[in-house]
Amino acid sequence: MEDNSEKISLASSSSFCRRIYSEIEEVGWEHLVKLGDDLTFLSFRVMDIKGRSNILEITLDKSYPMCPPSVSSDVPYNFDLDWSLNSKLRDVVDQFRMHVNKLQEFWSVLDEIDRSLWVTDRSISCRQIKIGNDCCLMLSINVDDPRSLPESRFLGSDTTTVNSLRNIWKRNCKKWSKEKSFAENLGNVFDTKLLLPQPEKNVEEQVECGICYTRFLPTDDELGAKSGSETDYRCENGSCNQAFHSVCLIDWLRSITTTRQSFDVLFGSCPYCSDPIALKIGTVK
Repeated sequence: MEDNSEKISLASSSSFCRRIYSEIEEVGWEHLVKLGDDLTFLSFRVMDIKGRSNILEITLDKSYPMCPPSVSSDVPYNFDLDWSLNSKLRDVVDQFRMHVNKLQEFWSVLDEIDRSLWVTDRSISCRQIKIGNDCCLMLSINVDDPRSLPESRFLGSDTTTVNSLRNIWKRNCKKWSKEKSFAENLGNVFDTKLLLPQPEKNVEEQVECGICYTRFLPTDDELGAKSGSETDYRCENGSCNQAFHSVCLIDWLRSITTTRQSFDVLFGSCPYCSDPIALKIGTVK
């Protein structure tokens, strides 16, 4: 009896693995960011219609697809998953993409604030704005009506100044108009021009490989088509953006014990920022 139970368990596990690998293939391995050892946890990078990147995390029960997956993501609120026994991971990703596409005005407002005001702190739906006199304004953006008057909270060490700004806000918040930009609205409320974003340092774009520290690979017959080529891979973390030669990165990932391989895709971490990396090796000679 025990042998039969073990065989059934192994067969069930094998069937589960084949199903998950097949469904990942349907979504596209290039979109996979992380895959758990037992295949019950996955995360995908999903691009919206404006090219913004969002991470969708999916947790599966071993009874999948009998039991619907649970999902979480870096968005203000999760969507209600429509699930049936015929549903697949592709359906989860498609529903999530539809969800983030509905949030376009919300994302646009946050982008507008980041471009036009001195932002000192960020969260999914909040922005902390520097307004001078050692004071900051925390704005909570309404997800359903992002251009409406936001909830506000004033922060600062000088109580007198903070209270003065709070009173100005209460007195002038009726000037807020959905037809105007956030920068213009805030300027009208405080009757002054707010601080612009801090200028970024003009640093030359990093093009040298973060592993071999050169821009071009050596001329070598063993490298085939890659011989003498420049860096061709970048970390997708915008704060890192480190360049690599794909051949160098593959050698690096294969030297790390935590790197996993599924089909022709390596899953590991960026050598610089430790963010997840998924690198297809089939095209690298």
